[in-house]
Amino acid sequence: MMKFTELGLGPETLKAIQALGFETPTPIQAEAIPLLLQGGRDFVGLASTGTGKTAAFGLPLIERVDAQREAVQGVVLCPTRELCLQIAGDLKNFSRFRPGLGIAAVYGGANISTQIRELRNGAQIIVATPGRLLDLIERKAARLEQVSVVILDEADEMLNMGFKEELDAILGRAPAERSTWLFSATMAKGVERIARTYLDNPAEISVGGRNESAANIEHYGFMVHERDRYAALKRILDYLPEIYGLVFCRTRTETQEVAEKLLADGYSAEALHGDLSQAQRDTVMRKFRQRSLRVLVATDVAARGLDVDDITHVIHYKLSDEVAAYTHRSGRTARAGKSGVSIALINMHERRRIAELERRNNIRIRMEKVPDARAVCENQLLALIHRVVETEINEEEIRDYLPPAYEALCHLDKKEIIKRFVAAEFNHFLDYYRDAADLNAQAKPQRERQPGQQRTQNQQRNRRMQAYDTKRFSISVGRVHGINAGAIVRLVCESCRIPSNQVGAIDLGRDMSFFEVSKEASHAVREGTKNLRLDGRKVVIRSA
Repeated sequence: MMKFTELGLGPETLKAIQALGFETPTPIQAEAIPLLLQGGRDFVGLASTGTGKTAAFGLPLIERVDAQREAVQGVVLCPTRELCLQIAGDLKNFSRFRPGLGIAAVYGGANISTQIRELRNGAQIIVATPGRLLDLIERKAARLEQVSVVILDEADEMLNMGFKEELDAILGRAPAERSTWLFSATMAKGVERIARTYLDNPAEISVGGRNESAANIEHYGFMVHERDRYAALKRILDYLPEIYGLVFCRTRTETQEVAEKLLADGYSAEALHGDLSQAQRDTVMRKFRQRSLRVLVATDVAARGLDVDDITHVIHYKLSDEVAAYTHRSGRTARAGKSGVSIALINMHERRRIAELERRNNIRIRMEKVPDARAVCENQLLALIHRVVETEINEEEIRDYLPPAYEALCHLDKKEIIKRFVAAEFNHFLDYYRDAADLNAQAKPQRERQPGQQRTQNQQRNRRMQAYDTKRFSISVGRVHGINAGAIVRLVCESCRIPSNQVGAIDLGRDMSFFEVSKEASHAVREGTKNLRLDGRKVVIRSA
């Protein structure tokens, strides 16, 4: 098995790696590091989240930078503040034995004056979110004239979040003779466009396939009626008493609602989404990393950059409209070579998407039954017994309390004590699940229709809307973005707080679409669709 000492890294970097306890490189590290150390070529690295991409580009970047020169020589662009801080922290650890090498993290939502001062104090490497770096370039606080390496980390997600213009501007201002290293979990069309436009004959390494999920993730699906989606989530959480996981929702509103319901129902859960202040986000993440919080309910964008290695399960409360998002979500588990489980809740209208996810991600999703009451109670009981067996006993602390306990229990034999102990700890579960319903939805066979009876969803909407005066709007997404008509309906209804029966025909175009709403709902659309994002992408809606 290959060691880091065989990759061509310098003694200072190897000393830092040894101090961090790393010995064996991951596949992406073993293949990418020797190639990047050679220099002179652009590079594309495709690997699932949690496979060690930061070290794959970070270690050769450290080697390429001259600590004696104060100019900025390397730039790392990433989508979120959390990932920016994580990468900067890793680079500082990798360069701990390289005195004089400065690394600055710059990102939106923080004091820009403080970041400008940090850059002026000297930084050879800048780790940045695109919007903030472009702002600093325009203020002439960040200068890229001597940059030799630009790294795009999670390039697909930066495009999903609407950073195309910022990426184009930054890459256009970097020196033409630089090397560009592009790292991504998937090779989406937008990422291919960046590679074609800004990379010159790049070397490409793909670990696990171009759009594949990690091989050590088990994938399961549960089909339920829409009305039972939340009940099914609770049932699964109860079936997994030792879960330490992420629940993904589509919108900020849904994320907050699900987290509040879980908390009210006694689960250790909180929300993570874009409406939280940075202090709130930090508090939630600290609790999650310390495991005082067992379930984190999150949006796709808010979960980017999560540096947590031991997540056991990822639950897709609702699937994203973008197929690539499944890979990103699932990749939050099974990090650093560990195994994990990805669970998707779907309704009967979504069942066709399972085949698409399997084909696009080269995985097998096993459709299973939502656990019944007996299975849940058995798992809860076994988990309780395991905790009791594994409990450490401090004889000194409890010695004085044992005699009265022995006296109170002396009239009971061993089996009776066990039965009463189980009943005392377990009665609430038995009561709750005594008459638990079957939550599994059964796909009904399609009834044959006579010719002329087929009606598309648009025809149904048109017929429904004939009683209304309608207004027509354009929306800046289409088929190339992986968006379907249902996603547009959900976005409009949730952001404008109008019922779905107020939305009429939808014309889905290649990169732009159109939709109609009733005249009475048109004002709500104009007011409610400002500063919109759909799965992290900026969306613009205008009157057509």
